[in-house]
Amino acid sequence: KAKTADPHQYQACGEMNAMRKIVGQTVTDVLSGMTTSDKNNIMVIDSDLGGSTAFNKIQSAHPSIYVQSGVMERGNFAAAAGFGMDPKKQGVFSTFAAFLEMLCSEITMARLNRSNVYCHFSHSGVDDMSDNTCHFGLNLFFADNGLEDGYDTKLYFPADCNQAKKIVEATFPLTETNKGLRFIFTTRSKTPTLLKDMELPMLLSDSKVKELYGDGYTFVPGKDEIVRDGTMGYIVSFGDAVYRALDAVVSLKAEGINIGLINKPTLNVVDKEMMERIASSPLCLVVESLGKKTGLGSKFGSWLLMTETAQNTGKLCKFDSIATHHEGCGGLWEQAYGQGYDS
Repeated sequence: KAKTADPHQYQACGEMNAMRKIVGQTVTDVLSGMTTSDKNNIMVIDSDLGGSTAFNKIQSAHPSIYVQSGVMERGNFAAAAGFGMDPKKQGVFSTFAAFLEMLCSEITMARLNRSNVYCHFSHSGVDDMSDNTCHFGLNLFFADNGLEDGYDTKLYFPADCNQAKKIVEATFPLTETNKGLRFIFTTRSKTPTLLKDMELPMLLSDSKVKELYGDGYTFVPGKDEIVRDGTMGYIVSFGDAVYRALDAVVSLKAEGINIGLINKPTLNVVDKEMMERIASSPLCLVVESLGKKTGLGSKFGSWLLMTETAQNTGKLCKFDSIATHHEGCGGLWEQAYGQGYDS
């Protein structure tokens, strides 16, 4: 009998939910808390995918700032960026991650024009992608195609729904320190709630206490986060690869192999403090759902070489990466297994 869902039971994981729906709902909630004048400084442009990116929630709650356009991502992003050229205004855009590649020129022009655009790209990576390679969202780093001193560009990829909510709340409002081009990526598939290390002393009567990104968590853009500490090396991951890596880390620890796990929710910012920690450890393995040629792993080795640890000692941890490297050949949950980033 064919399996219609992943049969594996993941350790240190809770309820499954869709991050893309949480992003849409959280943007809606943030807009609901704004004054009418502030809300009129925002324009949301849909590319006929609001039902999938969950931006139809914005359409229902705030129709006056919602423009339902057609399937023309380049034009729609350019329109959002044009609206966001005013320093006090922000364009909002959403589509599938596979279509980000067609926007490279428009993203460059938006950055040169110092536009403020908040983008939600759902269906990132490969998990649960029934349409195979044509819908794989692999080249997310193409969005960060500017110069080092260019107008601010941030790429965010949460690991579960709790973190997705916190990231939107922290990065959607337009402020002096939170502006420019901001991209938040989510998967098509549902992801489980990540749980804390249950071996640590804590009150376990309240399930919320167990949630890694629940009450008490504050998202800080640009900071990497230790999910589990380790003495024998680190796995670095993000998105739906985190819960799979966490499952592997828990299993390894039970065997006496103390590997740590680091979540990198801001993809394109080097956290120097964390990089030094990783560089001085025995090994580093980047595990991701993005493309092997253009994903985090393609950059991370260079970042390690530029650490003070590498420069001053001439020594560096062993390094490798696991990422999407095969054409899709059918399936939903099987895609992660096909690419080899399952636990």
